[in-house]
Amino acid sequence: MSMPFPDSRRAWTVLTLGVGAQTAGTVFVSVPAFLIPLLHTERGLSLAQAGLLAATPTIGMVLTLIAWGALADRIGERWVIAGGLALVAFASVGAILSTGYLTLGIFFLLGGMAAASSNAASGRVVVGWFPKDRRGLAMGIRQTCQPLGVTIAAVTVPTLASAGGIGVALIVPLVLTAVLAATCAIGIRDPPRAERVPGLPTANPYRSSGFLWRIHAVSLLLVFPQFTLSIFGLVWLVTELRWSALAAGLLVGGAQFVGAIGRIGVGVLSDRVGSRVRPLRWVAISASVVMLLLAALGEPRWGAAAIVLIIAMTVTVADNGLAFTSVAEMAGSFWAGRALGAQNTGQFLAASVAGPAVGALIGLIGYPLAFAAVALLPAAAIPLIPSEAAEHDRL
Repeated sequence: MSMPFPDSRRAWTVLTLGVGAQTAGTVFVSVPAFLIPLLHTERGLSLAQAGLLAATPTIGMVLTLIAWGALADRIGERWVIAGGLALVAFASVGAILSTGYLTLGIFFLLGGMAAASSNAASGRVVVGWFPKDRRGLAMGIRQTCQPLGVTIAAVTVPTLASAGGIGVALIVPLVLTAVLAATCAIGIRDPPRAERVPGLPTANPYRSSGFLWRIHAVSLLLVFPQFTLSIFGLVWLVTELRWSALAAGLLVGGAQFVGAIGRIGVGVLSDRVGSRVRPLRWVAISASVVMLLLAALGEPRWGAAAIVLIIAMTVTVADNGLAFTSVAEMAGSFWAGRALGAQNTGQFLAASVAGPAVGALIGLIGYPLAFAAVALLPAAAIPLIPSEAAEHDRL
């Protein structure tokens, strides 16, 4: 059992606030997707138009992730997180008051640009406060923000939108982001870090070695199996295996929950073995294997499909916390914000490609061969993972 560490209370407080901040931002970013049924069936928007509106917050995030990270490197995490959430709250007010879809889309875009603040800075502040032997656990907990935020939006937005319209549904992210902005401004403290030497630029970790570039590349490749299953897993169960929509939805929802717990578990494992890259290699190998298992299932019995899909959806999301922790540790306190922003940006861009690319592949060759083709990507990531020696040399 590990011993308590100095400032443990503050570290856990900061982690709690960081998780709350990123969850609140995720709720805002997720709102438009859960408005699609209302916009399409009742307001007359085509699926393409509603889908474009749903994509605007994510587009905004991609545009500003690195910039928010650079700002966190310069002024610290506290005001980046609190200020960014305050801007999301203002964007929510603007969206509520919007009278047209163009204006609504602009405020969704602006809100997404602001919501990127907590993505870039919350991981940085967590790594700064937790000692090395607790960072895997802490970042694993932080990685539950996305499924938690999506769950809150899924539970609240469709019902509120159906009862009172878009403006009523947006009250949820407005309240969450406003409350968390104030709470983070009060409760978050920037972690201590080395003093800058005036006139002396800090070393660029991207130039001193290829470690960060390799982790970014590995993460890009591992995004594909993750989003293949999150986007097409339910459709595969319903259309190919003839499951009911209810049963498939319950399984996918349960698998998402198990996957969130798995992120924490693999973070704890990385703390125990004293390495991020060794478990990352295990995850990449496992992701390739489980995608091949899905390809080989054919038309399995109910139980076989359930077990393999739950395992696959757990394994394919397990890399996120490991990669983020490794990036933050290797970048150092003066570059962590920018490096985490780059990590997030790359993953969002890869995710935007994964959906249409894998969808086209499924349409061309079918699910089994498409799953087998996706299995090649985590396999290709394995030789790109840096060695443990390189990891310890950098630390």
